[in-house]
Amino acid sequence: MKDIINITRLTTVEEAEMLDQKFAEQFAWYQRGSYYHECLGENQTNNRVTLIAYYNDSVAGCCHLLYESKYPFFHDDHIPEINDLNIFPEYRRKQIASKLFDELEHIAAKTSGFIGLGVGLYKDYGNAQRMYTSRGYILDGRGMTYNNVPVIPGQPVMVDDDLLLYLIKDLHSKK
Repeated sequence: MKDIINITRLTTVEEAEMLDQKFAEQFAWYQRGSYYHECLGENQTNNRVTLIAYYNDSVAGCCHLLYESKYPFFHDDHIPEINDLNIFPEYRRKQIASKLFDELEHIAAKTSGFIGLGVGLYKDYGNAQRMYTSRGYILDGRGMTYNNVPVIPGQPVMVDDDLLLYLIKDLHSKK
């Protein structure tokens, strides 16, 4: 049997509840709550696109495109941000993240010449860092941020999921 990856957009309360349940089952760090219901609301107002990935009819993960980034550079320059990519461990290394990115980049290209994303700096982000650069994302040149505020040289910061470097991709480049 050939492996099949399907990508759909979050559109129903049932899908939001299913994502909430699946993420709670897959990740110890995820706490059930209203996150995916809030994402659904933002999808309905066109402030976000949430794509759900299915692998052979099983939910494999999801990713978001934010039209109103919290990162000041993206926000001020109206650059959509890929956000919160999560593929469940058993489905990793099956090109699912690449399929999600293909679709999100296609969507973003309809309204923007650029797309961006933030990536963490510690080892757990290593695979993501390699994937992003292999897809043509480059550092935006503005340095590290913590909670979207530039890190000040000489000042200590916590190395956690809020310490990020942002990358950008020219969607119309032939490279």
